[in-house]
Amino acid sequence: MSKDAVYIVTGSSRGIGLEVTNQLLRNGHRVVAISRSHDSLDQIVSGYPGLLTIKPADLSDSASIAQLANELKETETVIAGLVNNAGILINKPFMESDREDWEAQLRLNVIAPALLTRSLVPMMIRGAHVLNISSMGGYQGSSKFPGLSAYSASKGALAILTESLAVELSDRGISSNCLCLGAVQTEMLEQAFPGIHVPVTPEQMGRYIADFVCNGHALYNGRILPVALSDPE
Repeated sequence: MSKDAVYIVTGSSRGIGLEVTNQLLRNGHRVVAISRSHDSLDQIVSGYPGLLTIKPADLSDSASIAQLANELKETETVIAGLVNNAGILINKPFMESDREDWEAQLRLNVIAPALLTRSLVPMMIRGAHVLNISSMGGYQGSSKFPGLSAYSASKGALAILTESLAVELSDRGISSNCLCLGAVQTEMLEQAFPGIHVPVTPEQMGRYIADFVCNGHALYNGRILPVALSDPE
């Protein structure tokens, strides 16, 4: 891998995305952190001079994605890996959900990763890795829960997109994999299951994902992999 190549992490200002960013930086990798807000990232940027670049962007807006891609192209960015981690969860019973609920989750959880990946592929080196972060809710055969139909459906679509990308990008030497995460003690988990407490921390999962985006594609391509101790109960 080129020493100048970077890892792109979306949804990097909190939770798992922030921990993935931190771990990549600790391991000496250059990171472009993408998030709508960046206060938490501002607090760590001084500790990694020359390694961390913060790019504010609204990934639910296709124009913002295009602008981001143009900015990276103008700086001749070379990409070794992309972690599509940003996502949204709306916890609402199926019979109460409306078109806006479905569109919001499909837009950020499926369409945004697809458009961002397509925009960044020309900057990716051979041997680059696209890593999509899904959920056990989007993993076929896993337990499903009331209020998460749209979220689970969108994450299932992201998993199938991963398999398709492995085929579509094979001639460029780019791998694509999907990690379906189980319960991690994050704000999003609390939103889905209020009051729940689980043993897996964002720091633990962040370390795992950071290592996987750097090394996992040596053994996997086009795979949908569950990463869970169990379904949340």
